[in-house]
Amino acid sequence: MATAQRIESLRTKHSTLESAICQENLRPHPDESLIMSLKKQKLHVKDEMTQLSDPH
Repeated sequence: MATAQRIESLRTKHSTLESAICQENLRPHPDESLIMSLKKQKLHVKDEMTQLSDPH
């Protein structure tokens, strides 16, 4: 997969994870362990996007 395509795929995944976090936070009793897991996944995706975007 080309780098640009991979970055776009990661952006989509990042956005999906952000939406999932927001939806969970809207519930009357949010699952904190699920939220933490989603945030970790989102951070991992962001780190990968940063690595791919870094010209060095």
